[in-house]
Amino acid sequence: MRKKPNHISFSTSSTQDTIFKPRLLQLECHFTWALNKNDADLTDLLNRLEEQLNLDLGGEAGVARAHSYMGFVKFLLGSNTEALSNFERSVELTKSHGNDCDKLLVVAYGDLAWLYYHMGNFTECESYLSKLSEIKVKYPSVPYAEVLGEKGWTLLKFSRKYYERAKECFKKALELEPEEGEWNSGLAIVLYRLEYILQESAASNETSTENSIDQLRRAIATNPDDDVLKVLLALRLAAHKKRNEAESLVEEALESSPEHPHVIRYVAKFLRNQGSVDRSIALLKRALEKVTNAAFIHHQLGLSYKKKIQNLRFAGSHHKKGAEIKQAQEQCIYHLEMATELKTGFILAMSDLALQYGAKRDMQRAEEMFQNTFQTAKERNEGCQYVHLCYAEFQQYSMKCEPAAIKHYTECLTLNPKTCHGKKSAGSLKKIAKRRIENNPEDGEAFGILGIIHKEQGEKQQAIECFEKALSCEDNEDYLSHLCELQISIQ
Repeated sequence: MRKKPNHISFSTSSTQDTIFKPRLLQLECHFTWALNKNDADLTDLLNRLEEQLNLDLGGEAGVARAHSYMGFVKFLLGSNTEALSNFERSVELTKSHGNDCDKLLVVAYGDLAWLYYHMGNFTECESYLSKLSEIKVKYPSVPYAEVLGEKGWTLLKFSRKYYERAKECFKKALELEPEEGEWNSGLAIVLYRLEYILQESAASNETSTENSIDQLRRAIATNPDDDVLKVLLALRLAAHKKRNEAESLVEEALESSPEHPHVIRYVAKFLRNQGSVDRSIALLKRALEKVTNAAFIHHQLGLSYKKKIQNLRFAGSHHKKGAEIKQAQEQCIYHLEMATELKTGFILAMSDLALQYGAKRDMQRAEEMFQNTFQTAKERNEGCQYVHLCYAEFQQYSMKCEPAAIKHYTECLTLNPKTCHGKKSAGSLKKIAKRRIENNPEDGEAFGILGIIHKEQGEKQQAIECFEKALSCEDNEDYLSHLCELQISIQ
């Protein structure tokens, strides 16, 4: 028997399955888009949808979409009554667009057909299937850009694992309607997010950054009042060393939308990156007054306080700054704790929080948090490299255990030497190795560390020389194995 997907629970009779199932599976809606609830944090998703509805973000179309999405999340959480209410509200809002809204109703009608099927109300299920058949007769040319766009937004919000799928949906929608602002905006946002992930997971390249910038410009041209897009473009431009244009866009967006929480949070991120930490903190706190349950904003505040702590330590006497550092540290921990509470499995925030516990000398709590984070990263198969980097720093600076630090810096490096995390680990390992060689020119392990760095960075000849030097100082099977592998590879 074919295994049923874990995102939908079937409880109907086999007879009804035979009658309705083939027709339902052909629909385009949340129930058929392979949205695996294990790929998302449903509580965090619910908070974000409630935020969108409370703040009335995205206009009528965005609010209708949020109700449709909310209905599906409520279904996943086992609340069919609330699901039905949201789906019906989505239909009501969509119909308010006017008579020419049939294509916009396809997803909501499909959701209602599926929900009534699960509730055992087959009369209503049939009614919505009939409505969808009428739309198909009226508009036989499929797919509809409206449905592709709706699917793109759904995938974009559900999980970062679905970003590539979301990108393809927006591209297909734009092939049908090239000047539609919503689809241009969706594609710009997903490209921005994919490139942000690329910075974490691999070396960014010129082409990908330019593609993002170009699409953000197109999106702004079709959505001239969307200040979130302007700040996202500013962040990409700043990463591309185009600071003047970036600062101009940020000022324009902040002047036009001074209370928009999404504008504020991205402007705050921009300011922190540019060194204006206190202004970043002030803006994020203002955003938090409007959206108290935003894990992202709490995490950004945590990162801003982390940066402030670093600045204070570099600014002068530790004794003079001690009280200020302690206060910033408490705020950093508070906001990181809030981020991890609001979004379970928030690996970046969990890693940062564990590091802060270590800096506060709460070693047991730090170790427990790190082990929990390692487990979560392993189960989700994401974020492992960052956890290794943070744990290495914890071992080096809080625990003063250099062997463990070396082990985890090396783990981080070998996972991907081209990422910012891999490069940072390589830098830390290099400093450790060079310091040890200065103290002892015959330190075999230090030369072995340099050999591993050169090998991972593709510098084979330098790696061979380091492993040969390491082996001249001590016998080590691992170094010998690396050396043999490298010598064979260059023959």
